[in-house]
Amino acid sequence: MKIPGLSFSLKRALGVTSAKQQFARATGIPTTRAGLERKIGQAVISAIVGKKKR
Repeated sequence: MKIPGLSFSLKRALGVTSAKQQFARATGIPTTRAGLERKIGQAVISAIVGKKKR
């Protein structure tokens, strides 16, 4: 039985989430699957099409 409005995350309690966020910010490499796919996809498309001039 769950208590409404109360949740617990072992990863957040151990600091895993914070460590992953700090790593991603420092290196520029996303730690989520969607983030990695987005970054790789953007690199592939820019390599094929060429870089846009700003």
